[in-house]
Amino acid sequence: MKHQTKAIRMTRKLAPLTALALVALTPACAQGDVDLTNKSAIEKIVRDYILENPEIIEEALIALSEKKAEEEAAAARKAITDNHDLIYKSKNDFAIGPEDAPVTLVEFFDYRCGYCKRSMEWTMALPEKYDNKVRVVFKEFPILTAESEKAALAALAAGEQGKYAEMHRELMQLDNSTGFDKDDIDAAAERAGVNVDKMRADMESVKLQKVVADNKSLARKIGVDGTPAFFVGDEFVPGADQSRVNMMIENALAEIG
Repeated sequence: MKHQTKAIRMTRKLAPLTALALVALTPACAQGDVDLTNKSAIEKIVRDYILENPEIIEEALIALSEKKAEEEAAAARKAITDNHDLIYKSKNDFAIGPEDAPVTLVEFFDYRCGYCKRSMEWTMALPEKYDNKVRVVFKEFPILTAESEKAALAALAAGEQGKYAEMHRELMQLDNSTGFDKDDIDAAAERAGVNVDKMRADMESVKLQKVVADNKSLARKIGVDGTPAFFVGDEFVPGADQSRVNMMIENALAEIG
């Protein structure tokens, strides 16, 4: 039914665009028997032609889908280019790997996202895997629960103490089923070597709350609506597609020689 409805809509779109061309091919038109100002007559010819050649609907849908995909990809690349510095060079973000690494990978994530959790060890190992030619930037993007936002603020606060990577790992390893309550987060901070009292105070700061709000705003601008999401150059991979991300990194490294 869905495909039929789509086909009907496509037929309606095609009719005004192709009517004259189709009518011109008919014997009636060649003999001058068709009034090209008669809308009903034209629509009937178009309808009959499509019913006799239904494959043109599929061809048109494929072409439309490909055109839409190309337009969306171009729009996505432009959005990334327009917001390049906010994605790759924000001083509010924490990262692993050398600052002068030739390739930067940016990850938008949520600490309660199962795919983010399963990707954590792989993500953390990327600088070493690529001989320190890759830097990984972490974008706190807590969208799943209120606890997600608390965890994000805790990680940023730990970063104020130079313990971001340690806290990031601890939070990613928390069990989602326990709820990420205050005790869970505080215990994770203690394991990470974080001063919990200072962390709690910093979590209330306007500065760190603005970082989270700015990340959410940036995500809307560049089309990120789920986690994880990875960026390399002007390319974007939604979801935990590790092989595709690795390919993007390797292509970027190949380009710079």
